[in-house]
Amino acid sequence: MRLPDGYAQKYQHLMGEDEAADFLASFDQPVQHGFRTNPLKENAVPADFSLNKPTGVPNGYFGQVSGHTPDHTTGVVYSQEPSAMLVGAVADARPGELILDLCAAPGGKTTQLAAGLAGQGVLLTNEIFAKRAAVLSENVERFGITNAVVTNETSEHLAAQLPNFFDKVVVDAPCSGEGMFRKDPEAMTFWSLDYPKICAQRQQEILSEAVKMVKPGGHLIYSTCTFAPEEDEQMMAWLLQNYPEFELVDLPLFPGLEAARPAWGDNQPQLARAGRVFPHHANGEGHFIASLIRRSDREVTKRKWAKPRLPRPDAAALSLWHDFAQQHGLTDINDEQLVVFGDQLSALPANTPDLGRLRIIRPGLHLGTLKKNRFEPAFALALAIQPTHYSPRVALDRSQWGDFVHGDTVSLTEPGHGWTLATVNGNGIGFGKVVGQTLKNGYPKGLRFQPHFTD
Repeated sequence: MRLPDGYAQKYQHLMGEDEAADFLASFDQPVQHGFRTNPLKENAVPADFSLNKPTGVPNGYFGQVSGHTPDHTTGVVYSQEPSAMLVGAVADARPGELILDLCAAPGGKTTQLAAGLAGQGVLLTNEIFAKRAAVLSENVERFGITNAVVTNETSEHLAAQLPNFFDKVVVDAPCSGEGMFRKDPEAMTFWSLDYPKICAQRQQEILSEAVKMVKPGGHLIYSTCTFAPEEDEQMMAWLLQNYPEFELVDLPLFPGLEAARPAWGDNQPQLARAGRVFPHHANGEGHFIASLIRRSDREVTKRKWAKPRLPRPDAAALSLWHDFAQQHGLTDINDEQLVVFGDQLSALPANTPDLGRLRIIRPGLHLGTLKKNRFEPAFALALAIQPTHYSPRVALDRSQWGDFVHGDTVSLTEPGHGWTLATVNGNGIGFGKVVGQTLKNGYPKGLRFQPHFTD
């Protein structure tokens, strides 16, 4: 691989000739692929992909995922570069926590955090760029996450609304992308000797807001996909100097994760508590990860819980939802969680704070559309509910699944009636209306494709 001018010389100076030779040679090695399985699904065992090569991260495996498979379309697997999985593993989300994923698109870390929360607690997942926020929202939907709110906000606005609030704030910072050069060679076109310094300025701006949202005793998890010391060890040295209430903590011993290099920062010994992934030492691309705890005895202004100032459904809308929910066995959603955006009904996560001033892309779980005298369930609901908790449902074989995702009607062996959950391999794939022995297709038009079977 032809690396940018000045790149090799920089790391020869930092690493020394011997290690730099191995490091630079790793850019010509094959890219490693990986995926995670989804414990939120009723059947979390994939049918199309092998689990014989674990990465050492919970639910993580080596292997390449095709998007045009039942496992992917039902959200049973999520494609993610192996070393990127370490960030969510270090964050170690626990049920009931309040977590912010600040720079979240496309959604790898968000889905990993949601898996750890197991439907309990609140996950606020944010992306500043609108198009990337839309992609994030789609991945939240396919993964079947019920307790996430997707926002499209600046870090400054979030910090003003939610100071001293979160148990954990994850900042996977935009960076120079040196760790992704062999996976995405286009990243090299942006690189220059000064580019890491430019990125570091932006990272300082983001971190100066992120620290405000970590509650005392909470954790800040910082990561990049670059090798640049300016964005890694030197960034942590800057944070520790400017925010002395934060302290680096030791990282778990995951495969491929080694100590950061204090000599590349300001020689503080605690910088070694941060971690690095080097491709000449590990099966993955380049990453830097640090976990910090906020230790503070001073008084802070804590945000009080408040009901979100979002539109609530009126009596007619509630009646339509209640009729549908009772008919189909959906009884675990509290009326206090319900909000409406136009004719769309959603369920916020329980105990969601006041979000009235934030730009919301997805207010929790999208339940469906309020029509005149009827309720139509959403695609997101089909992917989020446990199939055994909904009735009626119909299990599709692989051929029928192919017809369904292509947008065709599906012929059934048994007659039925009304909104029916279609499943494949034990997981929801979408709703359709059954009339007699025909399943009328409800798979979203924008997602339809023609599968190509090889077996």
